[in-house]
Amino acid sequence: MAVASLSVTVVRAGAGRHLSSGIRGAGPQAHGFRTDIQALRALAVGLVVLNHLWPLRLPGGYVGVDVFFVISGFLITSHLYREIQTSGKIRLAAFYSRRARRLFPAAFLVLAASMLLAVLFLPYPRWITTAQEVLASVFYVENWLLAAKSVDYSAMTESASAVQHYWSLSVEEQFYLFWPLAIVLFAFLARWLRMSMRYVLLAGVFAVAAVSLTASIYLTAVTPAQAYFATPARVWEFAAGALIALAGVRLASLKLSSLLAIAGFALILASALAYDGQTPFPGWTAVVPVAGTALVIVAGTGGGRLSHNRLTASAPVQFFGKISYSLYLWHWPLIVAAPFALGVVPTAPYKLAVLAAAVLLSWVTKKWVEDRWITRPGGRRSKVREHGFGRALCGMLAVAAVAGLLAGSGAVKERQAVELAATGAAGPCYGPAAIDNRDCGDPFSAPVAMPHMGVENEYGRLPAECGKPKDMLLEGGGPSSCDFSGGNPEAEVVWVAGDSHAVQWMAPIAAIAQERGWMLKWSNAAGCPLVEASIVSIRGEPVPTDAAEHCRRWNRALVDAVEADKPDRVFVAMFAAAEHIDDGSGQSQTDQYARGLALDWKRWVDVGITVIPVTDPPLNGSVRSLDCLALNAATPTACAVPRDQALGINPFVEAAAMVDSPSVRPLDLTDYFCDLHKCYSAVGGVSVYFDADHLNAQYAQALAGHFTAVLD
Repeated sequence: MAVASLSVTVVRAGAGRHLSSGIRGAGPQAHGFRTDIQALRALAVGLVVLNHLWPLRLPGGYVGVDVFFVISGFLITSHLYREIQTSGKIRLAAFYSRRARRLFPAAFLVLAASMLLAVLFLPYPRWITTAQEVLASVFYVENWLLAAKSVDYSAMTESASAVQHYWSLSVEEQFYLFWPLAIVLFAFLARWLRMSMRYVLLAGVFAVAAVSLTASIYLTAVTPAQAYFATPARVWEFAAGALIALAGVRLASLKLSSLLAIAGFALILASALAYDGQTPFPGWTAVVPVAGTALVIVAGTGGGRLSHNRLTASAPVQFFGKISYSLYLWHWPLIVAAPFALGVVPTAPYKLAVLAAAVLLSWVTKKWVEDRWITRPGGRRSKVREHGFGRALCGMLAVAAVAGLLAGSGAVKERQAVELAATGAAGPCYGPAAIDNRDCGDPFSAPVAMPHMGVENEYGRLPAECGKPKDMLLEGGGPSSCDFSGGNPEAEVVWVAGDSHAVQWMAPIAAIAQERGWMLKWSNAAGCPLVEASIVSIRGEPVPTDAAEHCRRWNRALVDAVEADKPDRVFVAMFAAAEHIDDGSGQSQTDQYARGLALDWKRWVDVGITVIPVTDPPLNGSVRSLDCLALNAATPTACAVPRDQALGINPFVEAAAMVDSPSVRPLDLTDYFCDLHKCYSAVGGVSVYFDADHLNAQYAQALAGHFTAVLD
């Protein structure tokens, strides 16, 4: 059957007025335009925008997305239920066409504009990430891409893209895709059982909501970062709005309606003010803004003028509700691009200018893009053009093609940057060499030619001879390895062990291994400290129980494997400053780390292994803006931070003292990141960091000579 003619006959219900895609009443009663719902939209987008502009002032503003989800569930279910009542069927093609014409034009316009902003203002390494996320957004799977990244500790350190906010649109579009089919299924079931269609729909939607809410609570507890973006953890919010639409509740008391509406608005605002980045969300905490939105919608189903109408029905509130979709689309790309366009980290006046620009663009987009696809010039609602799917597909492909060009351009820029870096690496004042060479002047003030880090700068870069790492330690196999021995049976065996902060030292260690003919082995687990204790959190984010257990099994297996292999040396490094552990003693993190490390190191030392603990570099993303160096490439000292603020805990000194053996040789390179008072993000004209937490491979490799000092 052709898509254009697709429709599903469900059951012939009583006659009723068709519910348009506007904001109208629900169920058997229809009460015209709902200014309260438009006000909810204004509040929702306002919370999201203010949260993105002033995250510390409104830390829980992200609940505005949940408000949108409840509204969508209410309106879409109202429309579908009314259509079944009126015609006995749901015209799926017409429904999907309306959604495409309502949502796609503005969404695709902003995606194209975001790529233009990336080319004009963003650093070239962000072009590839932007292109990838544009592709995910244009096909409405951005939420799953971010969910996949959220479980990768290394990916969590990436800067946000200009289209990251499309994750919620992806969730909503996936809801639009399957919800009409669910309604059709429940309606067919009602006909087969010869039961009231409304009761079956209510029971079915309630079951979906219960299952989804249970999944949301569970996923938020075990994989919180992933749960935030996962569609199954959000469906219950749409279902909450759907239940209101199907219940057909109509409150007769204006006083009660007013009280419920005010309570609903209060719940939304309270959650926006009380919640923050540490709140487990969505899970059970999302019940508060969802319940608040539901109360406002229920309160308005009876019609009549409520006590909040003077404010919520006012022209400014209705205006922001009207442009809410476009404002949601436009505000984030402008926020991301603003620091690079302005050349400074935006202060309050700049942020207000960004907000004004977003509002202006949103009004223009609403008037000349959204409305032109929904209504005719005369203002009448246009007939649904079911063949609009072809236009939607063309739009998708066009945006995808531009994204491909953007990714290709980013790759070309990265190759050019690599060539530039190779040219400068031979200089006597390049990177850390500037600290050792007094003729170089101030090593921290040299302008940075390449402040932008691409894939060639990524930490853990290995020589091509090493191939793809294959760490099978937990599967009964061995670690990753790279054989530079040339078949020499007397070659030294050297291990690198730890989390991703051990990986960041692979570039200089591999260079030494290649020079000295080592058999190099390594095993690393991102976000897992190599210590006899349970990990509790990473950078303040709770670690799920199963992930913590995996870390514990890995680090015990690694300690055993190193002891059994008896290598000549083992390099150890980890992100102790941000990986909070608990060994049950209740002592400080430094003491817990030191004691656990000493126990493992003593086992190694006792079998003849030399242990080289490498002190972690100073903190980066938690003490300075990730964009600071890019904005101050000519004056990198503007990104300096106080030494005591940048240096994290260093349990290696205490652990080495506990072992008290010449076979433990700590390597502390802090002097190549800091002077006596401050720590820097660039040294000798080279960017020190690749991302929020890890070193630029070029800078790390330039430190290879300093590793040799502890080898002999």
